[in-house]
Amino acid sequence: MSLHKEKQQLKFAALVLAADRTASDPITLHTGAACKAFAKVGGEPMIIRVLDTLAACDQISGVVLCGPPEARLEDCPPLKQRIDAGEVVWLPNGESPSRSAECGLNHLSGDIPVLLTTADHALLTPQIVHHFLTESLKTDADATVGVVTDVQMSTAFPDAKRTVFRLRDGGFCGCNLFTFKPQGRELVHFWRQVEDLRKKPWQLIAQIVSPAVVLSYVFGRLSLEHALDILATKSGVRVKTIVLPDPRAGIDVDKVEDLLLAESIVNKAPVSFFQRDTML
Repeated sequence: MSLHKEKQQLKFAALVLAADRTASDPITLHTGAACKAFAKVGGEPMIIRVLDTLAACDQISGVVLCGPPEARLEDCPPLKQRIDAGEVVWLPNGESPSRSAECGLNHLSGDIPVLLTTADHALLTPQIVHHFLTESLKTDADATVGVVTDVQMSTAFPDAKRTVFRLRDGGFCGCNLFTFKPQGRELVHFWRQVEDLRKKPWQLIAQIVSPAVVLSYVFGRLSLEHALDILATKSGVRVKTIVLPDPRAGIDVDKVEDLLLAESIVNKAPVSFFQRDTML
């Protein structure tokens, strides 16, 4: 399957990261699935839910999947069928998420805009993807990051426990949704630097941020705009955040509690959050 496109089509190649982070992932232990991406939500493996969502988006020109290991593919026949049919390009995953992302990007032509997401994004919908890509194309940024606010999350799912980045202008939760224009791909190299230093916090502070920035964040003085300016200075990539109207975008399945929440949401009546466009 060719993922090349003409620039005027303004379509994205989708890159999906699907490797387990640890050998004892809590979702695989709880469900008995061969890997986390194969755990079922609403009766379907999460990876199939994600692929179905991407297939329903006319802004997506093709899909590259990094992971799971080739030996595991036989454990998910619907996925194996799509790979064999050329509907999905499978690549072996790297040793870490950033390395998997690098591997996937290296497989794609450098002039193709890319949507990056993860196989555990079980509640991803075509509407979420469409909104994110449409708003991303409106910006002059090299890369975009999808977020929801902590107010959205606490209002829609008051019992959900999510990681919140508390900034001067509010709290934000990541959505495992990113876009990269050609220049924006450099952000993945920066991500790899950060990843390599994650177990050396003082080196991370010294080389990537600074004590002043850390203190500014700790004391609630760091704004989103300032944080993105710092990121642009360090990485050479202009990044914008897209606030998504649907709080389901902020739920990925990392813990058993997430799995139970995702199941409960899927089993409820459909609801639309797309009544207004919001972008930072």
